[in-house]
Amino acid sequence: MSNLHLSVTVAERGVDVSLEVSAGETVAVLGPNGAGKSTLLAVAAGLLRPDSGQVVLDGTELTGPATWVAPYARRIALLAQEPLLFPHLSALENVAFGPRSAGVPRRTARERAHRWLDEVGVGDLADRRPGQLSGGQAQRVAVARALAAEPRVLLLDEPMAALDVAVRPALRQTLRRVLADRTAVLVSHDALDALLLADRVVVVEDGRVVEAGATQTVLTRPRSAFAARIAGLNAVRGTWQDGAVRGPDAVEVKGLTTDPAPADGAQVVAVFRPSAVSVYRDLPDGSPRNVIATTVTDLEPLGDRVRVHAAPRAGQSLAADVTPLAAAELDLAPGLRVVFSLKATEVSVYRV
Repeated sequence: MSNLHLSVTVAERGVDVSLEVSAGETVAVLGPNGAGKSTLLAVAAGLLRPDSGQVVLDGTELTGPATWVAPYARRIALLAQEPLLFPHLSALENVAFGPRSAGVPRRTARERAHRWLDEVGVGDLADRRPGQLSGGQAQRVAVARALAAEPRVLLLDEPMAALDVAVRPALRQTLRRVLADRTAVLVSHDALDALLLADRVVVVEDGRVVEAGATQTVLTRPRSAFAARIAGLNAVRGTWQDGAVRGPDAVEVKGLTTDPAPADGAQVVAVFRPSAVSVYRDLPDGSPRNVIATTVTDLEPLGDRVRVHAAPRAGQSLAADVTPLAAAELDLAPGLRVVFSLKATEVSVYRV
């Protein structure tokens, strides 16, 4: 098991990030497209030189002002969205390729490849070439190939993004098993990936770390808009003043605080579930509830409900869940001005 430290700047991509991964820990890096997640992995793997900073593995500098260790010599494996298997080699030979490249004798390399193919559940496909494998099978072979090289750190760049939804649960279980006690960094857009696979979560937005912590904490008490969104929650950031969260553009939300209550002027975030929100065309009468005037941006069917996405202001997004009947009766459509309403008891307020 290995410790990874990364603190780098890539000016052209607007990335300035520090990341620590302890030995045996899986860290999920979450963030919107273009946030810098894949850049982070490319720097760690040695595929991209940063403008400044360093990558250190177990106390040895791999990237630094005067240091550059080639990718093949880092023993850091990168698993991409696509399997990228050699089309002319069998699954077995694909997996054996890494050990063979490191000088492992052919017989030993093949034995290791068989073991890892069995470990990821495709041992019976050893003789097949990539063109004879399904997407899920090919990605399992890619996982086996990465692990057969015995990397000190495993980097996974959205390994399930290119797979059908029906295939993902089985691969998640495979990854959960093989990542146990292994040093790994997982880039994903999926909260379920983080919950099932990661010990800790780091949220990156605009090339900066905006939130970090234990997986369960970040996804149940998010402090960043992106973490709230992928956790299926709403978040309004602002200043605590006179018993309410006062956000931009006069948005005000009251809720329940943790002890001790924040002092006036403290930076806080109000978090609440879309299912706790009621939607009205006009301001409701005689209600002490929170009310937020907003504009519908999108309607998303979700089985027996409709998720109403809305933006109280540019750059902010909130959501409410209503029944299809309610959506029809309200005649909801993008561009419509509506009012979101919810009880203060449905809102949790946390310090940022």
